[in-house]
Amino acid sequence: MRRPGAGRVGLGDWLLPAYAIIALVFLLIPIVYTFVFSFNDSIKSNISWRGFTLDKWLNVCNVEGGAVCEAFGNSIVIGVVATVVATTLGTMIAIALVRYRFRARSATSLLLFLPMATPEVVLGAGLAAQFLAVGVPKDMTTIILAHTMFCISFVVVTVKARVASLDPALEEAGRDLYGSPAQVFWRITFPLLMPGILAAALLSFALSFDDFIITNFNSGSVSTFPKYIYISASRGIPAEANVIASAVFLFAIVLVIAAQVSRAARAKRLAKLR
Repeated sequence: MRRPGAGRVGLGDWLLPAYAIIALVFLLIPIVYTFVFSFNDSIKSNISWRGFTLDKWLNVCNVEGGAVCEAFGNSIVIGVVATVVATTLGTMIAIALVRYRFRARSATSLLLFLPMATPEVVLGAGLAAQFLAVGVPKDMTTIILAHTMFCISFVVVTVKARVASLDPALEEAGRDLYGSPAQVFWRITFPLLMPGILAAALLSFALSFDDFIITNFNSGSVSTFPKYIYISASRGIPAEANVIASAVFLFAIVLVIAAQVSRAARAKRLAKLR
C-alpha cells in the first residue's frame, strides 16, 4: 500500500538543505576572498584586483621589513608557550577536581568558569590594570600570562569530561599488578587522557593565536598577527597577510584530513583483528 502523499515534496524537504548550503557559502566567502587575493599583484592596498602573481607567496616576508612574518612568529611563540603551560596546569586541575575531595572544590570549579563567561574586554582591561598596578611592563611575557589565564578554563572543562569518563577499574587493575602510582598514571591513565588533552591543547592554541582584544590590552609594543591585521586594516591589509592566513587554513585542512585518514586506517586494522 502506498501512503497518501508519499511522492510529494514538502517545504521542509528542500528548505533545510537550501538553508544549509546558503549558510555554508556565506561562511566560505571570506575564506575564498582571502585565498584569491593572496595572489593579487597589489602594491599597498589589497582591495581591488590588479592581476595574478605568485610573488606574494614566494616573498611573503618582504613587506614592511618582514613585519607580517615577525607578527606571525610572535603569535606562534605565544600560542605554543601559553598552550603548553595552560594544558599542563589545566590537566592537573581537572584530575584534582574529579578524583579528589577538598575544601573550596565547588568554589574552584565556579572560578574556573568565570573567564569563559566574562567578556574579553573586561578580562583584557582588568589584566592591564593589574599589570600596571604591579609595575610589570607590557611585553610578550604579559601576553603569555594573559593567554594562559583564559586558556586554562577551556583546558579544565575539556579534560575534566575525559577524566570523568574513565573507568576506575582499569587503574585498579594496574595497581593489582603491582604497578607503582607513577607507572599506573603514565602507562594507563595518561594514554587514556591523551585524546582529551590533545583536544584541549588544540583548542587553547586556536584561542591564543586568534585572540585580539586581550592581546591589544596587554601587548604594549609587541605585535601579533591579529593585531597586525587590525592595524593594517586602516591603510590596507597587504597581500602577504592573506598568504599567511591562507597557509594556516590549508595547514588546518591537511591536519583534519590526516587525522581522519589515520582514524579510518586504525579502525580498519582493528576490524581485521576481530
